[in-house]
Amino acid sequence: MTHLSGFSCFVGRPNAGKSTLVNALVGTKVAIASDKPQTTRHIVKGIVTREDAQMVILDTPGVHRPRTLLGERLNQLVYDTWSEVDVVGVCLPCPEKIGPGDRFLITQLAELTHRPTLVALATKVDAASDARTREHLLDIQGLEGELGIQWAEIIPVSAVSGVNVDLVRDLLIAQLPEGPAYYPDGEVTDEPTETLIAELIREVALAEAREELPHSIAVTIEEMGLRPDRPEDKPLLDIYANLVVERDSQKPIVVGRQGARIKQIGTLARERISRLMGMPVYLDLKVKVLKEWQRDPKALNRLGF
Repeated sequence: MTHLSGFSCFVGRPNAGKSTLVNALVGTKVAIASDKPQTTRHIVKGIVTREDAQMVILDTPGVHRPRTLLGERLNQLVYDTWSEVDVVGVCLPCPEKIGPGDRFLITQLAELTHRPTLVALATKVDAASDARTREHLLDIQGLEGELGIQWAEIIPVSAVSGVNVDLVRDLLIAQLPEGPAYYPDGEVTDEPTETLIAELIREVALAEAREELPHSIAVTIEEMGLRPDRPEDKPLLDIYANLVVERDSQKPIVVGRQGARIKQIGTLARERISRLMGMPVYLDLKVKVLKEWQRDPKALNRLGF
């Protein structure tokens, strides 16, 4: 039996539904999702394994006009990824018209020396009317002549409602070359556990801080390990983590009145980490200020960007 294997990635402007779709295709949460742009800050690998194929999906940050050194590095990360994959799913949300940013992104793909197979994904179809969806699909098709590209497929999809998720999985896999499996069966990501935990904490912090400082939060895990004095059948995972902001004025926003917000973030994050790890968790969460970290090369290196 022929076995297909290879790499795909999703690209699109910020908040195009890329991370939610990765999670839906993999069947479990490997990438944090938020309604805030620029949530994804590194390449997250999701692994889809079937008897006849294995597809490694790379979730990339949204391409945007950078205002900080972090933004420049995230864009470069995306451009570097494009030339390494077999197929690119271009996410174009149904509720929004195709804009200059979308056209710029697709033009950049078309100019690659090694051009991957391009699949158009009309995401968030659940949030658009049938008429709007039809118009959007025709606009996507029109990009072929306008930008000199060819779509292998054009697929309306909703990761939230599940519309066409299985179809997207099948059609992406069909574009892959023959090859062996790269990861053992059952593995859904190669993300280190500490990274997954840090991202879960950041996801909660983004939701709780709402619009007040979405891009200024980073998370570091300072220490993590099983508490040594616990019996094997009653483990407790100790995690000491920092929520990092870039200005002194942001610290009280994260802490909240009488510590209410940081307590809520800790409670929700602890519940999610406990489900991920399958054991009770003690989470010690502090807020640290690292001045203008998004613009400081040394700070970015320290934070892993």
